[in-house]
Amino acid sequence: MPGEKTRAVSAKGVEEYKPHITKCIPVTAMINCADNTGAKKLKVVQVIRYKGRLKRVPSAAVGDEVVVVVRVGTPEVRKQLFHAIIVRQRYPMRRISGERISFEDNAAVLITPEGDLKGTEIRGPVASEAAEKWPRIANLASMIV
Repeated sequence: MPGEKTRAVSAKGVEEYKPHITKCIPVTAMINCADNTGAKKLKVVQVIRYKGRLKRVPSAAVGDEVVVVVRVGTPEVRKQLFHAIIVRQRYPMRRISGERISFEDNAAVLITPEGDLKGTEIRGPVASEAAEKWPRIANLASMIV
């Protein structure tokens, strides 16, 4: 059932519950950039670690890593490929507690190939699902919802 939690066994053998988040940001979507790297608008080009079905458009959700092209921003970053992490999505997510949360926009933060953040601050709220999955984002986020 969509929105339900799934059981997963971690590397340590501990049973964990991870929520199922509906993937709602497809390839070619335009999203906002939530950090101070100089980029304003990003276009999703590819979803990293996506396993899909034939002829289904790859989609991403909060906490997923994507490859983006900067469409609007400073001349230094425009028309360049970067990796990014989705930190907000407009489509409602169901949490394990049963509540549903959605944001005003779809947003991502740019990262380096090693996984470090390119910017020094994150503007706006960050979903707790992304903060749990990426600790470096949690350190820089001013507000975790």
